[in-house]
Amino acid sequence: MPAKRKDAGLVNEEIRARQVMVITDTGEKLGVLDTREALNLAWNKELDLVLVAPSAKPPVAKFMDYNKYRYEQQRKLREAKKHQKIVSLKEIRLSPKIDIGDFNTKLKNGRKFLDKGDKLKISIRFRGREMAYTSKGRKVMLDFAKACEDISTIENRPVQDGRNMFMTLTPKKDK
Repeated sequence: MPAKRKDAGLVNEEIRARQVMVITDTGEKLGVLDTREALNLAWNKELDLVLVAPSAKPPVAKFMDYNKYRYEQQRKLREAKKHQKIVSLKEIRLSPKIDIGDFNTKLKNGRKFLDKGDKLKISIRFRGREMAYTSKGRKVMLDFAKACEDISTIENRPVQDGRNMFMTLTPKKDK
């Protein structure tokens, strides 16, 4: 008996149903056949009998070259993986009483991250008496977002969570 594969459905001798609806490699329906008979027909054509719809009544099996089918599926997965864009989340920490020089440095780095296509999380931690002046922190965040508005959009507006305030910027799609 062939080794179990983790990838797909049942093939050839692994099919346990007594009868299966058979579809040929050209797409022609042969109707409901005994599994042994369908296997013999597949082997005569030098193809595999692959169960494509095991939950149907009766199960549906198709004649195909299983190794070629698996190769095609793996190739499609590789192609899809090649074209997907991985977006990472970068974080920049500001403070409510940040000076203009530090602000510009953080702004330059944030713009660089956004240009690369990364999302940007801006955070402020309020310490001690700064909790009484959360509006200053919100203003700093909104100034940062305004300075980046040509290349980004605000995904999440500034939200306070305990002593922290967060905001998320995403790069604009129409570059």
